Amino acid sequence: MGNMDAGTGQMIQLILSIVVLLAAFYFVLIRPQSKQQKEEEQMRRELEIGDEITTIGGIIGRIVNINDNDDSMIIETGADRTKIKLTKRALASVNRGKAAPQKKDTKKDQ
Repeated sequence: MGNMDAGTGQMIQLILSIVVLLAAFYFVLIRPQSKQQKEEEQMRRELEIGDEITTIGGIIGRIVNINDNDDSMIIETGADRTKIKLTKRALASVNRGKAAPQKKDTKKDQ
């Protein structure tokens, strides 16, 4: 019976090791990824007209229209205010408060 107890102890130790490994895997890989996805989804839901954004392709522009029906937005970019239609999935970051026109600020300073 001594061998049965040793075998049972090894089996319990193996099961505990697997459980600890799976828990570590969850906290290191799965949880941070799902948290990041939730944050990105919240960022897309909170978009407002006038927000300055950067796309995953590096395009910087200001939102002028948001269409929730097809999950898209229209941004203005460049000095000539070129309009580009993008999906919300193309969004990399939102820079709130940085989209104020510089011309208005310089006129107020003078």
